[in-house]
Amino acid sequence: MTTFMKKSIRRVTLSALFLVPALTLIQACTNLTEVPKDALTPDNAFKTDQEVTAGIASVYAVLRGTMWGYYNLSELTTDEQLVPTRGNDWYDNGRWLEIHRQTWSANSGSALDDMNGTWNTLFSGVAKANLMIDVINKAGGANKDANIAELRTLRAWYYYMLMDFFGGVPLVTGTELATVAKVPRDSIFRFVESELNASRTLLPVSQTAGNKGRVTRGVADAILASLYINAQVFSGTVTATGLTKGPQKWQQAIDAADRVINSGQYSLATDWKKNFTIDNHDSPENIFYIAESSAPSLGMSVAMRGLHYNMLSPEPWNGFAMIADTYRAFDPADERRSVILIGQQYSYNTGAAVKDRSGNPLIFTDTIGDATKAAENEGPRLMKFPPLPGASNGDSHPNNYPYFRLAEMYLIKAEV
Repeated sequence: MTTFMKKSIRRVTLSALFLVPALTLIQACTNLTEVPKDALTPDNAFKTDQEVTAGIASVYAVLRGTMWGYYNLSELTTDEQLVPTRGNDWYDNGRWLEIHRQTWSANSGSALDDMNGTWNTLFSGVAKANLMIDVINKAGGANKDANIAELRTLRAWYYYMLMDFFGGVPLVTGTELATVAKVPRDSIFRFVESELNASRTLLPVSQTAGNKGRVTRGVADAILASLYINAQVFSGTVTATGLTKGPQKWQQAIDAADRVINSGQYSLATDWKKNFTIDNHDSPENIFYIAESSAPSLGMSVAMRGLHYNMLSPEPWNGFAMIADTYRAFDPADERRSVILIGQQYSYNTGAAVKDRSGNPLIFTDTIGDATKAAENEGPRLMKFPPLPGASNGDSHPNNYPYFRLAEMYLIKAEV
């Protein structure tokens, strides 16, 4: 967690929700016009730079929510990972295997929980961005244009993720309580493109040490590079017969990637693992990331999902495992294989060899015989983001989660 987020997080609850009590009173009561003198309203809040920063922090805070539903759905629907049922653990009405097998229905466990949850998280980010844009437009101030550009960039990112997962979605840019119809996916594509291009030159090229984690011009360009390389899908049309691709935007992808590469703000890490460790906050590759913290509930929990119960304190969850074919696709000499756990396992707290719950040596296998009744040791574990031994709880690991790193800009350019 950056200094910006640490200082602001405790003010987020009040600043982000100040409108809710007022709306509730208006709808539920009549002739109730008196506002308590200590209430936060659009008229009396966000008058200082500190208050505005706290309000903007509420929009960033939603990013952390993407580390559950959005991350899980991104990983488990692919050939990278799955969550097998292990005895009484990780069944949850079949939702985890349903995600991996892509067999969900409108009212199944994964749709009602994971997909609805992801939808709600992302639109929460949109709603908070809209609220703060409205407030800052009314309040003005010397930093108005930069603050609005920052919020428009964040809102564009939430819409990018919505478009990526759900295609056409409602396009909401105001704070009015109303039902908004869905627009086609290519409309969301054009909105995201327009918002980023309009905002990028108003964003700072870099952030001060106390504001690390806030968006920069490089963030807008990185999102644009990713947007453009996927333009044929995002602006295409899906029918019963399949996808009719939209126009390609290869040159725009190269131009956006080049702006990041040639900005002088980023460089490739000499040790690639530095991009994921618990001290990856100062990785020179970081462009856009979730600023995590070791404070309770303000960090990441990715490591907890795959580590065995006995490998760390507090106790991990022993769920996520790699697909055997994916693990074997790495050449044994490939250095990246070193972050995949296989064979005898050791405690992250003490370094001692670990036993399973039955007292046998804990040896991770490279296969899972039956995903519906897997043993506690079955399956390799991807541990790209190593845990912090002794963290206060499961979501207190301070590894920043990168959405975009410099390496991806080179890869986008190479792919084009």
